[in-house]
Amino acid sequence: MIKFGKVVLRKKRREDAAKDYAWRKDPEIARYDATVPLGMSFGEFLSNYDLELQSNGYRRQRYAIETTDGNHIGNITYYNIDLQRKEAELGIVIGERAYWGRGYGSDAVLGLLSHIFSNTPIERVYLRTLDWNTRARRAFAHCGFKEMDRGGPALGRFVVMEIYREEFNKMMAARRQSEKDKTA
Repeated sequence: MIKFGKVVLRKKRREDAAKDYAWRKDPEIARYDATVPLGMSFGEFLSNYDLELQSNGYRRQRYAIETTDGNHIGNITYYNIDLQRKEAELGIVIGERAYWGRGYGSDAVLGLLSHIFSNTPIERVYLRTLDWNTRARRAFAHCGFKEMDRGGPALGRFVVMEIYREEFNKMMAARRQSEKDKTA
């Protein structure tokens, strides 16, 4: 379990399936995720879901994002884990619209980055986000990510953003000092 700000990140479990299914069927959420809404039945989804839960490990780590009072509002994952290159890709969805634009996603990203950079050999975390999703790009920039690549035939409508362990640690140290200065 990872606690950071307004969120708790915990390992995914089967009880998450109903909300995850609803979010994956939602056309607006699918649009933000650059995919199409899920077209399978809940039974089919659940069979695949059980297999996905068992595959957590070497190449992928999945977490549910909960509010501090236990409400499951989204998911965050790091995947394509490459220990040789010391990098991983990050993905996030806040499925509950009432929590959009309120800092829950940023807290989830900062919490996961803190965990990754404190507990794994990973030095670089990157992500892809849609070029028109300015809210997500601002939130990722707030978490220390920098834009590295935009558009082009290989990326299409995506922007690649990244952050390195050293940059993240400096940013967090500066934030802690700023908070300390405010209370002094």
